[in-house]
Amino acid sequence: MAGGGNFMHRVISYVVNELVVDRLANSPAFQRFAVRTSKRIEDISSMAEKKRQELAEQMKEISKNMESKN
Repeated sequence: MAGGGNFMHRVISYVVNELVVDRLANSPAFQRFAVRTSKRIEDISSMAEKKRQELAEQMKEISKNMESKN
């Protein structure tokens, strides 16, 4: 009997998932949210990459300064 319940759970889960995905995909509000979120993630990733490069340059400078003092 447990196998039949598991199958029904999977069917219900699939149907609910399809309905939710379909509604969200066709929702202009959700589409705007997705676009804004994607843009923010791109901006944050870009800022993080710039900061990483700045820190790498600073470390190079510190390393050069330490070597020149020795």
